[in-house]
Amino acid sequence: MKDTIKIKGMTCNHCVMAVAKALNGIAGVKEVQVDLGSGSATFEKDANVDMEGLKREIEKAGYQVG
Repeated sequence: MKDTIKIKGMTCNHCVMAVAKALNGIAGVKEVQVDLGSGSATFEKDANVDMEGLKREIEKAGYQVG
């Protein structure tokens, strides 16, 4: 299942890499693409991926979802 979320707080390519690393570290998430220009992340996820857990991982990396 493909999903896209908005990410707030990204300002550079380092931010893109940090968000991609956080998302890639979540079991069931793959094919992560983070776009600095649109401030979004698109990825494939299994049906059992907890979106609240996903948001927490992004927040741990220093960014906000929404």
